[in-house]
Parts: sequence; structure tokens; C-alpha cells
Amino acid sequence: MGCGFPLRALRNYPPPFPSPDSRLIAYLFSVRSHGSVDAMNCARSHNVLLAVPLRVAAVPACVGRFVAAWILILFGGVGTANATPHADDPMPDYRSLGKGFVDKYCLKCHSETDPQAEINLVQFGDSESVIRNRKAWMAVIKQVQSGSMPPSEEPQPTLLESEKFVEHIQAIFDHADRHAKPDPGRVTMRRMNRLEYRNTIRDLIGVDFDPTSEFPSDDIGYGFDNIGDVLSLPPVLMERYLDAAEGIVQRAITPDPPSVPKRHLASLYTEPASSEVAAKQMEGNYRRMDTTSVEAIALGPIHTLYQWENSGDYVFRTKVYGAASDGQDVRGVVILHGKDLPNPSSDTELDAISGHVPRPARILKIFDVTAKSADQAQVIEASIPACANRERVYVGQMKKPEGQSSKLYVEFLALEGPLDTRPESHRRLLAVTAGTNVPEQTREVLSRFMRRAYRRDVAPEELEQAAQWADRLVAGGEKWESAMQLVVQAILCSPKFLFRVELDEQPNAPEIRDIDSFALASRLSYFLWSSMPDDPLLDSASRGTLREELPAHVKRMLEDPRSNAFVQSFTTQWLQIQRLDAFAPDRQLFPTVDDKLKSAMTRETVMFFESIVRENRSVLELIDADYTFLDEQLAKHYGIADTAGNWLGQPATRNDGKPIQGDGFQRVSLQDRNRGGLITQASVLAVTSNPTRTSPVKRGRWILEQILGAPPPPPPPNVPELPSNEQDISSASLRKRLEVHRQNPACANCHAKMDPIGFALENYNAVGGYRTKDGSFDIDASGEFADGSRFSGPSDLKTILQAKKEDFVRCLTEKLLTYALGRGVEYYDRPAVERIVQAMPGHEYRMQSLIQQIVLSEPFLKRRGVSQ
Repeated sequence: MGCGFPLRALRNYPPPFPSPDSRLIAYLFSVRSHGSVDAMNCARSHNVLLAVPLRVAAVPACVGRFVAAWILILFGGVGTANATPHADDPMPDYRSLGKGFVDKYCLKCHSETDPQAEINLVQFGDSESVIRNRKAWMAVIKQVQSGSMPPSEEPQPTLLESEKFVEHIQAIFDHADRHAKPDPGRVTMRRMNRLEYRNTIRDLIGVDFDPTSEFPSDDIGYGFDNIGDVLSLPPVLMERYLDAAEGIVQRAITPDPPSVPKRHLASLYTEPASSEVAAKQMEGNYRRMDTTSVEAIALGPIHTLYQWENSGDYVFRTKVYGAASDGQDVRGVVILHGKDLPNPSSDTELDAISGHVPRPARILKIFDVTAKSADQAQVIEASIPACANRERVYVGQMKKPEGQSSKLYVEFLALEGPLDTRPESHRRLLAVTAGTNVPEQTREVLSRFMRRAYRRDVAPEELEQAAQWADRLVAGGEKWESAMQLVVQAILCSPKFLFRVELDEQPNAPEIRDIDSFALASRLSYFLWSSMPDDPLLDSASRGTLREELPAHVKRMLEDPRSNAFVQSFTTQWLQIQRLDAFAPDRQLFPTVDDKLKSAMTRETVMFFESIVRENRSVLELIDADYTFLDEQLAKHYGIADTAGNWLGQPATRNDGKPIQGDGFQRVSLQDRNRGGLITQASVLAVTSNPTRTSPVKRGRWILEQILGAPPPPPPPNVPELPSNEQDISSASLRKRLEVHRQNPACANCHAKMDPIGFALENYNAVGGYRTKDGSFDIDASGEFADGSRFSGPSDLKTILQAKKEDFVRCLTEKLLTYALGRGVEYYDRPAVERIVQAMPGHEYRMQSLIQQIVLSEPFLKRRGVSQ
């Protein structure tokens, strides 16, 4: 096969392997001849794909290097809430307002004769015709909002006329959306993004490294990096998948385990340590412990610190002899110590040991020392079973009765283990039932692994094909572990693993139907964990009970530490604070801002959002809350002295605060509304600023987009930048300069919405520090919104935003739904979104209730074919 080998030709490629010498056959596909492979196009064009990278010499040079793998993939077809219509809710009539505007300002260029941009507006005579051509009308709205149309040389509508026209057309669409029949939409089959791949490998394989470090970055769509329509598969990523699979299995499965580690420490170097040990306590190579001594170095017990694997069994050895004043045998003891060690010995048992034994500790072995001299010294062995929190091993002796004494001499301490040097992942992945033969073991391992890797039950023919390949490898002389390593590697290259495939027997049928239970399990797990479903989810899907058990699963999954992935990923992308990494404020103006402080800013926001989720608080607290999370550096940046929110340099108003010290974050109560909620956090304020100054425009736009869900249109072309030379800066405040800028009629409409919001936040500088002056000018944080709402500063702004709670909840719902589905929210999702919004007051706006509503919505639970 040459570089131009077509992908479809691989469909009927013969299964592996014709001979042991050519056991790893074809290659995945020729990326150079096909370029970037879009997952959806691939799925539509190729129903079955066999791809097996080679490990033989005679292969095309364009493939690069080849990985041992098998894949036989079926690309199947990809693959609830409705607002209640009201009979007394008539549709706005296009003829009453919209047609007059079009006739007056648009038909000169968009008539039936040679229409500009091929948009003929004469054809629209009523509201129904407008609805049937939504795409064209959305373009019309965009042009009118931006002021691009009508052209500047033509008569221009007034600002009020344009606003009423846009509101009228949007009202037509809003009415249509409210009364439309249910449509759950359709999700593009997509590959896992970097985060999802990394987490899935962690949960599937159990390897402790990042296999995505060399992956290219994921594209962004609708503000998130998990959107199916933009997650393409470029050639370089395919190569990285092959590299990653090879590296993963080499770490996870070791056909030839390394030898058991052995550590040997002469007693001279044990603890308690002292420069006097060699002179006072050593007799030859043996260290002496005496029950009559009062010095720790002589009394014992002696000990040393080890590094442990929690799942490993160990063997401890020491060489000893002893002498007792009564001529009897000395009784020695081996002790295991560690903070929070499970199953410790009682204080009574430990008090019987000579010397100081820290708690908790467990007596591993008490033994009689029969050797009375070095030439008779005996080796003592103690088994140390697997457990958590092991730290030190002690060797000592038991106390003697009053008036008697004993001495114990120790030559060395030796630890051997873990006795099983195979990685824990190896033992878990290849665990088999005792007494079964090799073919049975193969099928047991693969049925368990493939179910988890493909995130669904595995068809018998799928399992058998993989198992037969392993059988052939073993018959050809491979170790069973090596054969399993190769098959696992192949599965990790399979599109059934790499892509989130939602199987559907009728992918083009227009009927709305429930998605497959296993696809639903994957939707839920990748929403809340950015990872594969766990066994309880898969078991529910297999039983067919997942839908009725969804609320319980959501609650369980939000309590699981894996939900940190949702908190981190959604928060940073929704609020756009991942851009803080690239934000470079002027070092002369803001010398205290460094990478550590920027990291703290991000962490404050993430921890704050996490508290809303974990504590099931109201989502309205995202706008305004009486607490936050700070470390010492960020607290100083805010001017906060302690956890009670007292201010630096001012008398304390509360006496229950504790100093905020170090890098650890602490929950901090806030004493006024200048802080509290997302919009007053430094992360948000910094990413909506310029390097040298604030940007009321950026801040206003950010709140409109991310909080209220009402993004302004893009600026018209050729709008000049705000002057920023020293003369302009010194001559007027930023507010005054923006007022001059707004005199441009093309800018006035949008700036009237954005700028007041930004002005309300002018008390915060470009890095989120509080201020009362902008240079030499007093800050004026007052103003008025277009609806007449007046404000003065961030406190009033938050009050106004809280009054718009329905808009905020709708915006947050749309953001969450976009993230959960991996697609943008469309007009046909409007009924589902509205039903969620209307349900939230009854749930006291609780965050977990909102997440539950997302999971139980029709777009999340259902799908339709492409022909609707």
C-alpha cells in the first residue's frame, strides 16, 4: 500500500495475523494523502475501518514509525423540556412593522432584480415566510445591529427605528420557538478532547502520567473546547494517539517485571542518630540497645524511614543476638509506624516495649533471641502486608521485669519489596479467575477492558476477534502478557475508544427518540467528570434502569472528586479566565503582579464556583456573595487582613478573624459588597482589562455575554481605537475620553449598553485592585442604564444584576447546556431552556438542581435524525 491508499480500501483487509513474523499488519491510514480528517465526515463516509499499524520493515516511509495495534471499528450513525404554548399568545405580524422598515431601507439593494448578497427581501410577505428563512434573517439582524446596513451612502434609519425592527423580528422568532414542536437536536460524533482523553486514560488504565503533553491544543467553539463540530483529527494528532498508546501500555503492563528492590542499612546509620553512636553503641558491626539506659541512642528502639507502595507486600529482615541478666532469651520486637496507620496495636501492648515508640504503631512480630554472640547471630524475618500510611520500621526489645535487664545487638535493617514488582495497573488490568486456562483468561480480561474502553457492552464478535488475535500471538511464541499488551494498545487506537460514538440503528430517521443508555451514561460522565462512565453507570445502562436512576447518579457524581474536572474546565472557559495566563500587565504600573498572583486569582474563582456546587448554594450567589477564598498574596492584593474580612491598616470591626498566611487558601468572610461574587474577583477584572488601564467596554461586554446572555454585535469596521498617548491620558479621565468616542453614531448604540456596566466597575484597576482615583482624576462609578436603572459603583451594579436573575439563570443554563451537549444552543432548544429557567425558583435556584434539570432535559436525553 502506498501513501495514497484510500481509507475505504481498509474495510475488507484480512484479519491478523498471517504469520508470527508479520504479526502487526497494516497502518491506520495515510495521513499525508488525506490531510486533516474530520471525525464527522469520516463517520459518514466509512462504516467499517480496520487499522493495524505495522511492526515490519516493508512499509511506506510516509507512515513514520509504527505501533503494534489492532482495530476493527464500526462507525455507526451518530449515535426535556418544552415550553407550554398559550392560545392567547398571537404571533407578531411581520406586516405591521418589519415589512415597512424593509420597504423603506432595504429593497433598493435586496429586491428581486440582482439582489445584493443573493438576499431577496421582496419574497417575505408574512411572519411564516420569515420563520422559514431564519438563517437569512439572522444575517439581516446582524447587519442592522452593527450599523453596516443600510450602506452609509443610503438613507439611514434612526437608532430607535433600528432597535424596534430588530426587536420585532426577534419577537417573531421567539414566538415560533415557544410554539415549535419538540426538537432535541443532534450532536456531532466527536473525539475526546485533551482533558477527556487524559482523564479517561487515568480511570481506564491507572497510569500516573500525562499522555497528552505532546497533543496539539483543542479548538474552541461556542466558548468551550469540547464542541464536536470543531474537534477535528489532524494528522499530527493521529500520530500522537499512536505514540500515547504505546507509552501507556509500556507503563501499565510489564511482561518482564523488574527484580524485587532490596534496601540494606547498617545499624550504625539508623536512628536515633548521634555522633556518639559509633563510639558508645557499636560493638563490631552491631549496635547495642540496653533496657537500663536512659539515653535514647542507647535505649532504642532503632528505626529508619522507607518509601512504600500502598498496594505492595514487603519482607523485613534484621540480624541480631542478645544477652539478658537472668540468662534467659531476649525478646525482640519488629514494629511498623506511620501517621494514621490502620489497625494499630493498643497502648498497653506498645507500653511493654523498651524505649519510646511513637503512636500509632503496629507490632509485626515478637521473637525470642536465642543467639548469645555475634558468631551465632540469627536473621529475623517479618512480613509487612499492604496497607496505607506506612512510614518507619523499628527494631527493639521487650521490657524486662523490675531488677532485670537485657541487651539487644542489631547488625542491619533490610527491606525487600514490593514483592510483586508489576505495576498496580498490570495487576488490575490482567486480573483473572484462578484455575482458568489461557484462552479463558484472555476473554475474561478483554471482555472487562473493552466494555470500559468502549463505554458500552461489547458484542460477542468484537470480543472474539480481539481474543483470537491474542490467541495467535501466544501460539506464535509471545508471552501472554505481551499479547495482552499489544491488544490493549490496539484498543486505545480504536475510534470506538477515541470517539464518543452514539450508536443508532436508524441514524437518518426524523423521529425523536431516546439516546442509547450507554450513550447517556457517557454524556453524563463526560459532562460531570470529563471522563469515562464508571461501573455503576455502565451497570445501570446495562440493566436499562439508568434514566430513572439519573438523579441519584448526578448527586453521587458531584460528590466524587472527579467532578473537580467539571468545576475547573467549565468555570475557566465560561468566565474566560484561562486567558489570565497570557495576560501581561505593565510591570512598572503593577509591579506586584506575577505568575503566582495570577494563579491565585484563578484559584479563587474556581474555588468559589466549587463551593456553590459542593454546598448546593443558590446560583444567584455567583453575582453577589458574602465570602470568598484567599491566600496571603491575594489577600494583600485586596487589602484584606484576616478571615473575618477586616481591612489592612484599619481598625478591626470583627475580632474572630485569623491571619491569612502562606500559600494555603482560606475561606474569608467579606464585610462589604465591594468584594463578593464573580464580577468583583481579580481574575475577571484582569482578563477584561488592557495591560496599562481598565477597559469599561471589555468589562461591560463581558457581563452582557457571560452573565446576562445578551452579547452586543461586533463593532462596525474602521472604528478608531481610543487615544492612549500621554497627552490624552493626562487631559481627561478614561470616562470622559469614552464619552467623546461614543459621539460616533455607529458606536453609540452598543456603547450605551456596555459602557455603563463597565463604569460601575471603575473602582477596580486593571489587575483588580480597589482604587478611588484614575491617575489624578476621581473615579466616577455612577451612571444610568437604557431602561432608566441608576447605579453608583459595584454594589448597585450587583443589585441591578440580581434583579435580572431570570436573564442570568437563562444565560448560565445555556452555557451549561452547551458544555454538557458538546454543541451550541440553537433556536429549537429554546423551549427546553425556558422550562429549566421557569423551574429554578421552585428549587431556590440551587446549583445542583440546575445541573439535575440539564441532565433531565430533552436535548440531553434524546436525539433525532439528520432529516428533520
